[in-house]
Amino acid sequence: MNAIAPLSAANAVDCAPVLKERGQREVFCGLTGIIWLHRKMQDAFFLVVGSRTCAHLLQSAAGVMIFAEPRFATAIMEERDLAGLADANEELDRIVDQLLARRPEIKSLFLVGSCPSEVIKLDLSKAAQRLGAKHAPHVRILNYSGSGIETTFTEGEDACLASLVPIMPSLAANAPKNLIVVGSLPDIVEDQFRRLFAELGITNVASLPERAVADLPGVGPNTRFLLAQPFLGDTAQALEERGAVRLDALFPFGVEGTTNWLHAAAAEFGVADSHFDAVLRPYQDRATTALAHQRARLEGRSIFFMPDSQLEVPLARFLANELGMRLVEVGTPYLHRRHLAQELAALPAGVMLSEGQDVDKQLDRVRAAKPDLTVCGLGLANPLEAEGLSTKWAIELVFSPIHGFDQAGDLAELFARPLRRRDVLRV
Repeated sequence: MNAIAPLSAANAVDCAPVLKERGQREVFCGLTGIIWLHRKMQDAFFLVVGSRTCAHLLQSAAGVMIFAEPRFATAIMEERDLAGLADANEELDRIVDQLLARRPEIKSLFLVGSCPSEVIKLDLSKAAQRLGAKHAPHVRILNYSGSGIETTFTEGEDACLASLVPIMPSLAANAPKNLIVVGSLPDIVEDQFRRLFAELGITNVASLPERAVADLPGVGPNTRFLLAQPFLGDTAQALEERGAVRLDALFPFGVEGTTNWLHAAAAEFGVADSHFDAVLRPYQDRATTALAHQRARLEGRSIFFMPDSQLEVPLARFLANELGMRLVEVGTPYLHRRHLAQELAALPAGVMLSEGQDVDKQLDRVRAAKPDLTVCGLGLANPLEAEGLSTKWAIELVFSPIHGFDQAGDLAELFARPLRRRDVLRV
């Protein structure tokens, strides 16, 4: 059953109604987030409790060589486990013991739940507490669910980061004000933001996650945080329950988004507008020049976002406002109205928004609209390409460095590339 739900005005700007769809979805499960999280948190290991399908998914998504020794693995449910012939908790304890004996460098271990029924029956929270007590203080053991029943694609990162919030050190009410950038970012992007904050005079800055789980930042009433990703609803709520305050802003995609995002922090930390403008002007000018190279190819082209990562709304705002693309439909798995209030207000008037998915109906709308570019998951891209439609893999937008001024041109290039390829093939 699909229904049109009115969207409350954001910042006094009316937004178009939202088409709410509930049907068959085409999206990766939350286990996929392990691929970028294990690269970010360098003292952590992710142990998925799941099936061979889970193992194949992670191996394929990561592209890991068979001889490599990555910081993730799958404790595979065998026939004996599924038949109840083995005690699942004893089996899990045995595997964790073997893993930690073999990999003594592991300081934090995440037990990640998946969707097989026998895994759902297993209380991984209690298992993490039991194993944590056994292996303390050398290893911290946490758990979260990446099950496709509970999470989609990027929500796995949200569940992981939310599991870290309870163990973040507490800061007193009179502690100096600190800023946390929330969301896993490539190291190069994180370093760029740190330099920008330092140039602005904001020095008490940390990240969640940090590159080592052991270095988690403190949180308290004087903590302010900026979301770097729009899909971190549970993490934001957990931080707010501990007294932290979210700074409302656009997300840092393109010149407009990055400027607004940084200004939210600058205003909170008392940075003068004159200093803010002087610091950012060279970065803005360089990014604007980089975008100009792609605008000629993208301006006036139509784009259709199928729901995948929850990045769709801020990316649509960037493409429409800075590159002149025409938004046919902007679909997202979940529309967090409070976190996206400024993004929704910045979208062109009357844009079609959809939340959730009924993939057959959405494909009908794609075929009817014949957009110049369709952003979708891997499972839909090849069939649409076979029908003569150009596509962009949504997953590439999550794996690529796309935040900030220095990445603005690269972000635009990701959308220009499939259109350039189509033009070359037509010649």
